Amino acid sequence: MKTPSREILCKVPAITLMFWIIKIMATTVGETAADFLSVKLNLGLTVTTFVMSGLLLITLFFQFRSKKYEPKIYWLAVVLISVVGTLITDNLTDNFGVSLKTTSIIFTFALLVTFAAWYMREKTLSVHSIFTVRREAFYWLAILFTFALGTAAGDLIAEYFSLGYWKSALLFAALIGMVTLAYYMLKLNSVFSFWIAYILTRPLGASLGDYLSQPGNQGGINLGTVRTSTIFLAIILSIVIYLTKTRRDEIPLEK
Repeated sequence: MKTPSREILCKVPAITLMFWIIKIMATTVGETAADFLSVKLNLGLTVTTFVMSGLLLITLFFQFRSKKYEPKIYWLAVVLISVVGTLITDNLTDNFGVSLKTTSIIFTFALLVTFAAWYMREKTLSVHSIFTVRREAFYWLAILFTFALGTAAGDLIAEYFSLGYWKSALLFAALIGMVTLAYYMLKLNSVFSFWIAYILTRPLGASLGDYLSQPGNQGGINLGTVRTSTIFLAIILSIVIYLTKTRRDEIPLEK
């Protein structure tokens, strides 16, 4: 039997304040967890990339199999794709010597190509209409490139302007604030606003993670990667449990 259209739910959550809180924290975990696994545990970038990519593929398998949005699966995928996106950029810059400027250009182009292909096939880039396998594939590919681009562009800006961690965080928070004001006051296109903000939250979360985890002589407050990751993961888990019970971030399929 076909499900009535009014009962069809999007495969991704509603864009609420909680969405952005979890997204920023997931980004922070992506930065600190990647550093912990590759440096502290001495796995190296290559091994860490393969391990985390494998976990991501397994999680996405269950995400695609799910018939509706499931907070625990969805947000686990976001945390893992945050780590993988960070590692992809780090591999290009550290292992292959590709400059941050070049990686930023590469991932900008890759993201634009993804958006172009997505729009040509589906006639929409709205995240409120993710209900088919093809749309979901475009969605997660775009998410991966936003994390990789955010990592490269964020590091490039911080390096170019020689900003410290907390100043970088303030800069990207201000840019997100400008996008928010443009959306509400100047009626900036909602889809464009979402994806710009999504990209900017990557360097914001990374700067926040570095500020909390790095030692004082490097501009941080020395919480360490383990404690920082644990604190943020605990907060993410608490919010996800709440959303799982209340289903407050489920949204009807966009017509």
